[in-house]
Amino acid sequence: MSELTRRTLFAVIAAPLGILIVYLGGAPLAAMLGLIAALGAWEIQRMATANGVEPLMPVGIVVAGLIPIAVHGYRLGVFHLSLTVGVVLFLILFGSAIWLRGPARRPINSVALTALGALYPGTIAYIYTLRHHEYTITSAAGTALVAMPIILTWATDTGAYFVGKTIGRHKLIPSVSPGKSVEGAVGGLVLTLVVSVLYAMFILRPYADLHMTLAGALLFGLVVSLTAQIGDLVASLMKRDAGVKDSSKILPGHGGIVDRFDSLFFVMPVAYLLLNRLLVVAP
Repeated sequence: MSELTRRTLFAVIAAPLGILIVYLGGAPLAAMLGLIAALGAWEIQRMATANGVEPLMPVGIVVAGLIPIAVHGYRLGVFHLSLTVGVVLFLILFGSAIWLRGPARRPINSVALTALGALYPGTIAYIYTLRHHEYTITSAAGTALVAMPIILTWATDTGAYFVGKTIGRHKLIPSVSPGKSVEGAVGGLVLTLVVSVLYAMFILRPYADLHMTLAGALLFGLVVSLTAQIGDLVASLMKRDAGVKDSSKILPGHGGIVDRFDSLFFVMPVAYLLLNRLLVVAP
């Protein structure tokens, strides 16, 4: 089976399943996001070992996987999330390096990469937060709201790819990602602005009863596109540092979790922050 065939088959199966789980929300969505975060943490820490760093891998994987579950529990009122609890857990992790790593096994790097490996993919939990946003009273509305930053991220990737392939001449940051061009970055940005306005007009308002001004839609598209491109470059930087082409091979034809969700790890928290300020309930 060719690489393209495997890529297509996986997308045909995974995309509808993902949409269904987002529509269902609740525990199924938290479980799916927890799995994505845990696998992402495994990939990041696995790449770190290529540079001789030994992250506390089981800890990072478990913490990453529990972040979406914790958000779900908070929504149900099972417990209340606290920044102080997170700080104390980090200090416990740091202190445990005395015995788990010692001075000879790069303990500071180990703890730092463990925390990074958990928090970076853990930002995917913002999909859950958007799905159950206070402004969304139906499953369709929640799904439409989640889909907006995801579709805009795809628009950025699509516009950058085709414009870059067609007229790309000037390298964007060749030391990080040689294939990306300035023209492609601008093309991705322009397409995202158009898609953002159209999505706000023809999807968000009629299907989610949410309104966004023209200026708001343009601002949202601008920030999401820039954030998505930065997220993509950060993932390229990590892989270049580790000397690998793909973060893993667990997704047939698509590489790994970090390869597929790199932009969304950056986009989702930024999208949540912006949407809280740009959205109003449609009259």
